Amino acid sequence: MVKKIGQTLSRIIEEPVMTAGYMNEDLFELSFFENGGIQAERIFCEQWMREEYEELKEERINDDYLRKVLDIRKENFDDFISMTSPEQAVDKLSELVSMSLWSDSKWIPHEETLRKRFRKYEF
Repeated sequence: MVKKIGQTLSRIIEEPVMTAGYMNEDLFELSFFENGGIQAERIFCEQWMREEYEELKEERINDDYLRKVLDIRKENFDDFISMTSPEQAVDKLSELVSMSLWSDSKWIPHEETLRKRFRKYEF
């Protein structure tokens, strides 16, 4: 669902749109869209997860694009991109982009700092 929203939003704005999905502590999916098309994607999960779910493949791996759009130095990016732990990947990316990626739209009404920073849109 989050990827579909990112794809739609990327048709409207003139900047890359990042989507991040974290599922059951087993998978972190990072995708970037421009002009309605996927530009890059990386799935962080343990090897057992990839083996169990054969359809679990990135739509388009484009590490150069990811590094450029995230503006991360090569040595930091190499450490990040080689991670398999979803939780560690979220923590590392949060550190590299200086913004916490741990959030849930359900938290917004209850957290004043989130209410000031984010708005919830229904598509």
